[in-house]
Amino acid sequence: MSRPSAQEECSPFLKWAGGKRWFVNRYFDIIPADFGRYIEPFLGSGALFFALQPKEAVLSDLNADLVETFATIKGDWKKVVSLLRKYHYLHSTSFYYRVRSSRPQSKTARAARFIYLNRTCWNGLYRVNKRGQFNVPVGTKENVLLDSDDFCRTSVLLKRVELMTSDFESVISTARRGDLVFADPPYVTAHSQNGFLKYNEKLFSWGDQVRLMESLNRAKEHGVQVLATNADTPCVRKLYEKWFTVHTATRSSIIAASPAKRGTSNELVITSW
Repeated sequence: MSRPSAQEECSPFLKWAGGKRWFVNRYFDIIPADFGRYIEPFLGSGALFFALQPKEAVLSDLNADLVETFATIKGDWKKVVSLLRKYHYLHSTSFYYRVRSSRPQSKTARAARFIYLNRTCWNGLYRVNKRGQFNVPVGTKENVLLDSDDFCRTSVLLKRVELMTSDFESVISTARRGDLVFADPPYVTAHSQNGFLKYNEKLFSWGDQVRLMESLNRAKEHGVQVLATNADTPCVRKLYEKWFTVHTATRSSIIAASPAKRGTSNELVITSW
């Protein structure tokens, strides 16, 4: 699989804990050269989607605010950027908390709020309280608009996409022979120096991990190409190694607040080939 040329590259517009930019940079060559639709049931920032730029895709996530933001960029990116430009000049700690506590009524304003908070909160983390309210504190980043932004091209790429807010199992079940499913679920098991556990433990249980493996295995049996990533732990290895090829991948861990706790960690890359 060859990557798009420099003129065609399109970076993700969100930063996401557990995002796969590192995977794209290091392990892009592991991806099959040919596939039908690209199906991603745990969207996040969509790093691999933007790197592949497939002709047809299904992108899904249970985070309805995330999916709505993608849909709004797909349909009306200019109005979103207009608001982000305003937020860029107004940004301050006090402004951040005013936006964080706001509840915009329009899709455009909700999308701009989502992107603004993502870019200016601590480490781009997405976390909500029991009432579903975003509660991440302000971070150190001050730029709301970035040199890498190309919302016009992002919108063009998303025109090829079916966006869904759905559980992964129903999304994977739509895959047909020759399609490529990429599954990057929340990591609920602490591994190495992974700091995602406390933010995701209530969102994705071990039962969900088993259900995911079974869904991916059914897809594989129907001729679907499967690529997944997960925590490098004995239990996850055991879950997949009978049915899939399990690789060890090394990445840098940068989500920890203290630099002393950052470093390298291993993750699993799971393939059906």
